[in-house]
Amino acid sequence: MATTLLTRKSKGAGSAAAPPAGPVPITEDAPRRRRRPVVVGAGLALAAVGALVAVWQVDEAGNRVPVIALAHDVKAGETVKKSDLVVAQVAPDAALAPVPVGRSGDIVGKTAAADLPKGTLVTDASVHEGTPIAKGRDTVGILAKPGQLPAQRLRTGDAVALIHTPQDDAVASKSAGQKAPDTINAIVVGLSSPDANGAVVVDVAVAGTDSPSLATWTARGAVTVVLKAAI
Repeated sequence: MATTLLTRKSKGAGSAAAPPAGPVPITEDAPRRRRRPVVVGAGLALAAVGALVAVWQVDEAGNRVPVIALAHDVKAGETVKKSDLVVAQVAPDAALAPVPVGRSGDIVGKTAAADLPKGTLVTDASVHEGTPIAKGRDTVGILAKPGQLPAQRLRTGDAVALIHTPQDDAVASKSAGQKAPDTINAIVVGLSSPDANGAVVVDVAVAGTDSPSLATWTARGAVTVVLKAAI
């Protein structure tokens, strides 16, 4: 009898120590991973910065103002027409001072003070009153090599004197007997960029009576450009 009881107790103790068969079921009491406060804080900070950038971009887009720009190239001395202008949207900038669209009437009809490339924002300094400087005059192009024009780069609107400087000995001797060389007064209306040899084409406006003589001088390379002193 005693033996039987001991045997039953031994079996009961053995069965209690054995691990349960099959997978352990997941319960709501299972441990969860804890989030790191630093990572959470960094994520919130990035989200806040992104929101601020988005608000700033929307605000900047809303602050743009319509101003006047050039629809295509306008050469110095040309009259600005309504078709030359286009509307551009820019952020306000005191350093630029472009002309607002509402003042386009103040620009149309004026003369370009310099060459205005396409896309240039128009300012009050871009134009000036008066008729084109070449109006009523003939325009002649002079191929001037180094030594035939000042080292100081000429600008549109400069007053110049065109001096006849013949290279032919006979013509030079005839000119030497004169009190002063033949001279033609002109206004610079355009300039090209120097070529590989430093030569520049200078477009000048002259009186119609002077253009044939100037064209002849130019064809012979016998003209020197002198920049007149400012008055």
